[in-house]
Amino acid sequence: MSEFKSRDPLHGITLETILTELVAHYGWDELGQAIRIRCFNFDPSIKSSLQFLRKTPWARAKVEDFYLSYRQYDATPVPPTDTPLPPG
Repeated sequence: MSEFKSRDPLHGITLETILTELVAHYGWDELGQAIRIRCFNFDPSIKSSLQFLRKTPWARAKVEDFYLSYRQYDATPVPPTDTPLPPG
């Protein structure tokens, strides 16, 4: 039997995980500047932000897109320090 593999890059990642990871990396201030959503800028909390994002599809889409770009950037391989960089 063949296993189904989802093409959705967010498959299996909860909204709470996404938000927690973004807040841990950027903090509320920087996240609020990057994604202009009121719940990130005025008395932010994970709980209130999750409530808002679950009810507001356009805001959730912004957060998910930002998360995907963060993960893509974060996954860029960094050459080891003892390996010389190619000329360029």
